[in-house]
Amino acid sequence: MDLRQYQIVLVNLDPTIGNEIKKTRPCVIISPNEMNKYLRTIIVAPMTTNSKKCPTRIEVKHDRKIGWIVIDQIRTIDKQRIIKTLRRLSRPEIKEVKSVIKETFVD
Repeated sequence: MDLRQYQIVLVNLDPTIGNEIKKTRPCVIISPNEMNKYLRTIIVAPMTTNSKKCPTRIEVKHDRKIGWIVIDQIRTIDKQRIIKTLRRLSRPEIKEVKSVIKETFVD
């Protein structure tokens, strides 16, 4: 499976603990292609349709639904959790993801 940065993939996130995002859901790959190619893990930001406006959440339209990319719930997963690849984020969506990651984690 060729996994690329900013692709949306369907991921089984269970088991989880506490307030971690649960279930099988779309996630955006945020780890760079070099990591995705050589490591058995990737870094993803889960997506949800149930969110409030928040500076660490990016509103996107996916699968004819409004959803959010949840930057505050970034996690590393084993590639075995991936069920299938879906689509790639658009350029404006990628730009916003980069901006929110930078704003959140880089001072």
